[in-house]
Amino acid sequence: MGVALRDIIADYKMPVTWEGLSGVAAVDANNALYQFLTIIRQPDGTPLMDRHGRVTSHLSGILFRMINFLEKGIKPVFVFDGKPPVLKDATIAVRHKSRD
Repeated sequence: MGVALRDIIADYKMPVTWEGLSGVAAVDANNALYQFLTIIRQPDGTPLMDRHGRVTSHLSGILFRMINFLEKGIKPVFVFDGKPPVLKDATIAVRHKSRD
């Protein structure tokens, strides 16, 4: 579902450097994992896998992102959403139908 944060925080938007981001940062874990699963691929387009054929793209991505964050003084806290609210059931059903 999400929240249109852009409209809410538009008046408070200001440029910042990596050095200005040191401290604790919350990371949407589901979005980060999905991002790495979709973009980290081998030259032939298959995802990274271990010797047993299990996909490991997400693990590689999280590891390298954490290293970059820690080097810049950012301590990431990965946040996993709980069960979606009942209001989102219809949206989820439409997404499943379009995916199938």
